[in-house]
Amino acid sequence: EVQLVESGGGLVQAGGSLRLSCAASGFTFDDYAIGWFRQVPGKEREGVSWISNSDGSTDYTDSVKGRFTMSSDNAKNTVYLEMNSLKPEDTATYYCAATTRDWGRQYELLYDYWGQGTLVTVSS
Repeated sequence: EVQLVESGGGLVQAGGSLRLSCAASGFTFDDYAIGWFRQVPGKEREGVSWISNSDGSTDYTDSVKGRFTMSSDNAKNTVYLEMNSLKPEDTATYYCAATTRDWGRQYELLYDYWGQGTLVTVSS
């Protein structure tokens, strides 16, 4: 059974930090690029960060550059999203997802598997 399980969300004050984890199982982790996406109720889901399975490179949406860092521990089949200097506008449910199409990892429609999400709330 394919599973992506996010954890690490919670309530934090503005300026604080959280580290999200995404534990993968049921598929060959090394064959998939991983993305972090977030969604606020009533708004479209947006891509936050992506990691390539071919070279380990990472990309970030402009609003989180310099504040968020994505990493992967392939031995543990887990990816992380370190979030620093959090802002109220970062409040959302964060999802990790996996795609075999590394070339299109910034496009959520190309993703094969999704986690259930973890809620991040940043208070002002």
